[in-house]
Amino acid sequence: MRMSARKHLSSAQDAHPRTPGEEQFALAAELLALLGDRTRLTLLHALTGGEADVTTLTEACGAARPAVSQHLARLRLAGLVDTRKEGRRVVYSLRDGHLRRLVEEALNVADHRLGNRPPHD
Repeated sequence: MRMSARKHLSSAQDAHPRTPGEEQFALAAELLALLGDRTRLTLLHALTGGEADVTTLTEACGAARPAVSQHLARLRLAGLVDTRKEGRRVVYSLRDGHLRRLVEEALNVADHRLGNRPPHD
């Protein structure tokens, strides 16, 4: 069954019933800017599968270990990932399910756009 645009918009409004203020827009823009980096987005996507250490995350994104560590530090300082010590290893995890869904939706939009791309000649 296909949902009408009006029905879709009303359910979207129900999810966030009030108009966001300047602070919400500023924080959302900051969050999206952090997600706008390919390496950070890859790291966050890797963490949607569960906890991981720097070595595992370095392998997942293919970047140099020092770069991965710097990106993880930015994500941690922004409050997007949590850390815990396991012996000498630092294990990273996503802070909450909202971020998991945001990363998944961004990738779903990319999948949709790639699927609708006209073939190259």
